[in-house]
Amino acid sequence: MSEEKIKLSRAVVVEGKYDKIKLSSIIDAVILTTDGFGIYKDSETVSLIRFYAKTKGLIVMTDSDAAGRQIRAYIKGILPPEQAADVVSVHIPKIQGKEKRKEHPSKEGTLGVEGIDADILRQLLSRYAQDVSTVQGERITKNDMYMLGLSGRPDAAQMRTQLCDKLGLPSGLSSSSLLDLLNSLFSLDELVDIVTKFEE
Repeated sequence: MSEEKIKLSRAVVVEGKYDKIKLSSIIDAVILTTDGFGIYKDSETVSLIRFYAKTKGLIVMTDSDAAGRQIRAYIKGILPPEQAADVVSVHIPKIQGKEKRKEHPSKEGTLGVEGIDADILRQLLSRYAQDVSTVQGERITKNDMYMLGLSGRPDAAQMRTQLCDKLGLPSGLSSSSLLDLLNSLFSLDELVDIVTKFEE
C-alpha cells in the first residue's frame, strides 16, 4: 500500500515538470513550476508566486546547483521583504548522479528534485505538513470549470477575469492555473455559490 500524501497548505515551487510529477506523488499541495529560467519571462507564474506568498505561503524547492540558487534568489527578489522572509527554502542534499531520463548529468553532476529518492523528499517536506486539508469538501474538476462557464466557452476568458477581479485573485490566468488556485481556496460547493451569486 502506498504511503499517504503529505498535506501542505503552502504552495511548493520547483523548477520543471518532472520535478512536479515526482512531488505530486508525494504531496497534496499546489505545485508551481518555474520552467527553469523561463520564470523571468512568465508573468502568470510570477503573479501566482506573489499571490501564494501573500495568502498561503511558499516553499521553494529548487535544485542545489547554481541555477537552482539563482532561481531561488529571483523568487525572493520579486516579493516584498516581509513575504520573502517568510519563504521556506527546502534544500535537497547534494547527491552525485544523473536522472534516468537524461543522457548527461547536470553541469555540477548532482541530482535534481526529480532524481532524489522519494523518502528523502518526504523527510524534507513532512515538517511542513498540515493535519487536515485547509479546504473541506469536494474538489473542483475541469468539468466543473466548464459547467460553470469558466473554460471551453467563447466568453470563458472574460468570465475568469471577472471572477478573479471579484475575488482579488491574479488576473490573466489560464483555466488550469485558475483551477489549481481555486482548489487551494474553495470547495466545489463554495465556488458554485460564488459563481451563482456573481451571475445574479
